[in-house]
Amino acid sequence: MATRSKKDDRLTVEGAVWLTVGGESFGGRSRIDLLRAIAAKGSITHAAKAVGISYKGAWDAIDAMNTLAGEPLVARSTGGRGGGSTRLTPRGLRLVERFDQIDAVHRRFLKLLDDESIDLEREFSLTRTFNLKTSARNQFTGTVSSVRAGAVNDEVELTLPGGARIVAIVTRESTRSLGLRTGMTAFALLKSSSVIIAAGIEGARISARNQLPGAIASVTPGAVNAEVVIDLDGGGSIGATINQGSLQQLGFAPGQRASAIFKASSVILAVAA
Repeated sequence: MATRSKKDDRLTVEGAVWLTVGGESFGGRSRIDLLRAIAAKGSITHAAKAVGISYKGAWDAIDAMNTLAGEPLVARSTGGRGGGSTRLTPRGLRLVERFDQIDAVHRRFLKLLDDESIDLEREFSLTRTFNLKTSARNQFTGTVSSVRAGAVNDEVELTLPGGARIVAIVTRESTRSLGLRTGMTAFALLKSSSVIIAAGIEGARISARNQLPGAIASVTPGAVNAEVVIDLDGGGSIGATINQGSLQQLGFAPGQRASAIFKASSVILAVAA
C-alpha cells in the first residue's frame, strides 16, 4: 500500500466564486472562461472547443446567461466574407473584467485564510488574516454579543472564541459608523499600558468592567518597565506593561494565577472594512 507524504496530508482552504441572479444560478469560473474564449476566438464553435465543452453545451450556457443578465452578453452578426461572427457585448466584456477582479481578491483571501487558519498549533487570529496593523499590543477577535444604547455612549460586548467577554464603551456615532450589531465579527484593541495585573482578587468587587483570569505565561523585565503576559483561561493571551518597582513588590512569576483588569473605556473596537 502506498503511503501518503506529510505534505499530502496538509489541510488546505479552497473555494470558488459563484454568481447568482435573483436566487438563480448564473455560474462561475467555467462560464466566464467560455465568455472570455468567445471574445478571443470570435466563434462559439472555437470557444466551446477551447474550454472543452460541446457546441450545444456552449449555446445552452450562453442562452441561460443572456436570460438571467436581463440583456445579451453575447451577440452574433451574420453575413460578410467569413459568414458572420460572435462577440461579447459591452456588458459581457464588463462582466468578464469584474469577475476577474473579484476572483483575484477571493483567491488572495483564501490564501490568507490558508496561511493562518490551518496551523492548529496556534490560535486563529482574524487580525493577522486581514493584516490589521495597529500599535495596540493586545488584539482580540470576537463576535458582538450585545449592544446596549445609552444617551451619549453605547456599551458593546464582544464574546471571544473561548467564551471570555470584553466590554467596550463607544460613542453612538462610532456604533453607527462601524455598523456594530449583534452577531458580527469585530476586533478589540487594547494597549498594554491600560491593563492592570492583579492576583488573589477572587470574590473582590472591582469597578473595572473587564476582568480576564488566567495564568502568567511570561515576565520580561526591561530597563524601566516589564511586560507580563497572561494565558487566558478561555484561550489567547493578554500583555500588560508594569514598572519594575511593581514587579518586584508583587513578585509575579510564570505559572502564577492572575487576572488582567482594564476599563471598558480603554477598549478600541474595529471592524474589517
